[in-house]
Amino acid sequence: MNLRHLKFFVVLAKTQHMAKAAELLNISQPSLSYAIDSLEKELGVPLFEKDGRNIKLTNFGSIYLTYVQKSLSELDRGSEYISELLDINRGHINLGFTFSMGQEIVPRLVNEFLKDPDHQKITFSFKQGTTDELIQDLLNDKLDLVFASKPKAVQTEQINLHHLVNQEIMAAVPFENPLSKKESVTLKELIKYPLIAYSKQSGLRPTIDQILKNNNVQPNIRLESIEDHTIIGFVHWNFGVAIIPHLPQLADNQVKLLHLDTEKAWHELFAISKTNHFMPPSSTLFLDFVCKYCKMHYLQKNILI
Repeated sequence: MNLRHLKFFVVLAKTQHMAKAAELLNISQPSLSYAIDSLEKELGVPLFEKDGRNIKLTNFGSIYLTYVQKSLSELDRGSEYISELLDINRGHINLGFTFSMGQEIVPRLVNEFLKDPDHQKITFSFKQGTTDELIQDLLNDKLDLVFASKPKAVQTEQINLHHLVNQEIMAAVPFENPLSKKESVTLKELIKYPLIAYSKQSGLRPTIDQILKNNNVQPNIRLESIEDHTIIGFVHWNFGVAIIPHLPQLADNQVKLLHLDTEKAWHELFAISKTNHFMPPSSTLFLDFVCKYCKMHYLQKNILI
């Protein structure tokens, strides 16, 4: 099916006059006749019939016109949408992020980005999940960017990692625990109590396991969860202690947060994009912004979130 022929058909259906339609289309009448003949042969039905000195649509032609107009309209909308995606100051960004990053850093970065008047027409969709889930959606083209921990299950040649920030790893203890009187704690002091831990599906788990390994401590894990609030809830009700990332929105009356007296008590967080893949200009603009913003406000100043 020739797209130009379909457009010729719509114009002729509106004018119902060969000469007028050819003039509007800036083509010769024989070229227009050839296009309509080709369509009729392909469909196997007449689209027009003579009506005195003019022509008019047949019943088949009227039915076909409805579908052709809808199809051409959808194609036009698709072309307009692609143009929007290619406009650096418009477009839409599908952003995925892990649970702990949704507390502070993701809404802060999007908010700062949208403060620029040139970015007001850029829109966002958000998805929260585990690192592995989000990376799979990225590779399946369901997400444009992911903010998460360094993934462990994906080949490095499939993704690009952009180091954004380091998140402090802290101890969480219930207020009834004697450690709550302190401001910092060693891991050996902490693991005297049962540990409410992140599950192995969490991107935080490898970092926490490495911290424990570096300090030669073996915790007594009482419960594993992938979700921050579940871990905090069990600590609050005195089922154990936890090693968690710094969560800025955590209510002060839930648990007592303590600094860890150990080396490298932080967790690296990244913006992750797909390699060898076209990324819309608006997504590239946002990625460049967050990398520069985080470098200036966090990494260069050695500030942990």
